[in-house]
Amino acid sequence: MAQKRMSAEDTKVAMHSVVGEMYDKIVNGEPPTMTLPVRTKTNIGFDKKLGVYKYGKKRSTRDATSLGSAKQLLRALHVIEFIEEMIDSGKSSTLREMYYISESWGLGKFGSQNESNNLAEDLEIVTKCLREDFKLRPEEDGARMIGNLTLQERNRRGEWMRINARDDVGDSGYGVPYNVEKEKIELLEHDINFIMAIETGGMFDRLVENGFDEDYKCGLLHLKGQPARSTRRIIKRMSEEWDLPVVVFLDGDPWSFRIFASIAYGAIKTAHISEYLATPSATYLGITADDIMAYELPSDDLSKKDIEALNAELTDPRFADSWWQEQINMMLELGKKAEQQSLAKYGLDFVTDTYLPEKLAELGLA
Repeated sequence: MAQKRMSAEDTKVAMHSVVGEMYDKIVNGEPPTMTLPVRTKTNIGFDKKLGVYKYGKKRSTRDATSLGSAKQLLRALHVIEFIEEMIDSGKSSTLREMYYISESWGLGKFGSQNESNNLAEDLEIVTKCLREDFKLRPEEDGARMIGNLTLQERNRRGEWMRINARDDVGDSGYGVPYNVEKEKIELLEHDINFIMAIETGGMFDRLVENGFDEDYKCGLLHLKGQPARSTRRIIKRMSEEWDLPVVVFLDGDPWSFRIFASIAYGAIKTAHISEYLATPSATYLGITADDIMAYELPSDDLSKKDIEALNAELTDPRFADSWWQEQINMMLELGKKAEQQSLAKYGLDFVTDTYLPEKLAELGLA
């Protein structure tokens, strides 16, 4: 179930409700407030109906009783005004541009890009709108895709372009835009059996060069590290609309485990829209802790931060099942981590001739 997209008017009404909460307090002689969920892992829980992790019922109230909180409320008012102006003028802005525009907001200007990004997310939560409804877009591009799948994309002139992500693209594949909703992207047809999401560009290029997408009838998708929203959204759309399995091929370290969790169950920062971005049916393919031992992979010692991250994952509700608990504890006991490309120890073709076929056979996909 995807979150409902808001019309321009509904988006403005939702934003005005945030202003209304502040106004009502002021006219009653009280400090203005903005109420939102507590955005930490202690306030996310598994939603059995949706199959993803969502924020719980804990709420925090931001009010104007301190200078820092008052500035945040002032910034929120500036951002709401800025968004309304964009909606009315048919413009859009990057998050980075909004940060620089705030230089003209006097005491309301942001101190860092992170502050402006977090406020945009706060407004998504309290209004139940999406960043796309606000006409805000990220700096980063989405994924690269290659495989025998066909879609059509509406270009800036409003014309639909039919694109096959194998025959109509070069070796770098089809570049996923920041907006992948149906007004921009329509999924037409495919001749693939599953989607493989891949963490690193080097491994994506290896699989493309070796023709893995054609040999195994799959769609390959380069995540570019921690995947952008549009990447997670297009994975979900292809999985649901085409009824395709999704497998995720990552480095074997705690940070890659978190990449998988964001794809399958949702990220803590975006838990308010997990049902819109997450693909609960996604399967972790590798690299696993037992792969490091079974394939005697070249590896590095876990750093102090790696160990802290793994221990934190043991209490993260997204890693609560027995398989993840076993893998995390095994990595801690082993004290090692390994990259996807460590498989090149056995030659450039080992990953496509041996490792992936063995892994996919276990899942019934080879």
